[in-house]
Amino acid sequence: MVSASAFVNGIMLAYDDVGSGPAVLLIHGFPLNRQMWRPQVAILMAAGYRVVAPDLRGFGDSDAMDAPCTMDLLADDLIELLDHLGITQAAVVGMSMGGYLLFNLLERYPQRVQAAVFSVTRAVADDAEGRAARRRLADDVVKFGPQVVADRFQQLLFAPDVETERPRLAEEVYGWMVATSSPGLAAGLLAMGQRRDATALLPLITAPSLAIGAEQDLACPPEHLRAIAAVMPDCRLCIIPGAGHLVNLEQPGDFNRALLTFLREVLPTPLNLPDLACDCSSDHTGV
Repeated sequence: MVSASAFVNGIMLAYDDVGSGPAVLLIHGFPLNRQMWRPQVAILMAAGYRVVAPDLRGFGDSDAMDAPCTMDLLADDLIELLDHLGITQAAVVGMSMGGYLLFNLLERYPQRVQAAVFSVTRAVADDAEGRAARRRLADDVVKFGPQVVADRFQQLLFAPDVETERPRLAEEVYGWMVATSSPGLAAGLLAMGQRRDATALLPLITAPSLAIGAEQDLACPPEHLRAIAAVMPDCRLCIIPGAGHLVNLEQPGDFNRALLTFLREVLPTPLNLPDLACDCSSDHTGV
């Protein structure tokens, strides 16, 4: 694995770059970092893909920022990183906030997205109440520190009983959140609150796509993924049972099967791996 950083779009952006073959860009969710993709990186590399997993600005090892942040700015960071790495097109996997960025890329840079995977995300924008809640939380994190966000999100990220049955995973994720800079968290909250509604974009997206939902997701109920898949012209759907918002960490086997089955169909590599057919749930269609 090559962990590196590059000066792109005015900041130092940290990223991992591993493997060779068709490129897969992994965009983490809020308030996390690229470490969340650990269960996916090795298996994607073994399947013959080049995997790029950045820390968004203000998160992980990337530079924090005091200036206002927008989804456009975060998406531009990713495009400049791909340019820096000489990657013209990539399959893009976006989790939660990463899914919002994937919609932004499909709106503004559709030629760069070879295939799209929406994980536990939604197309609709925040309503007035949602935007106000994000502003309040952004104010609180600036005043009191990142533990304010960590305490709030720890209650939303996992399926019931995960914190009890897998305390090390819960502790590790909490550590990622409290290690994030307060300016980065506040900027991310405000950027998400001001994001554009992507509902009208859905029927215009022509890239082959996959929507992955989690049956017990408290932050983004699976109805949002069903709504995405129902409208997009070429979108498969997989709802993973027994999983919460951090589905790729809670149920990495099911998540990896869904992801790799899709990628092998739309972006094949020369490597022959064991059958990875996914049978995630009764909502499963086309994967």
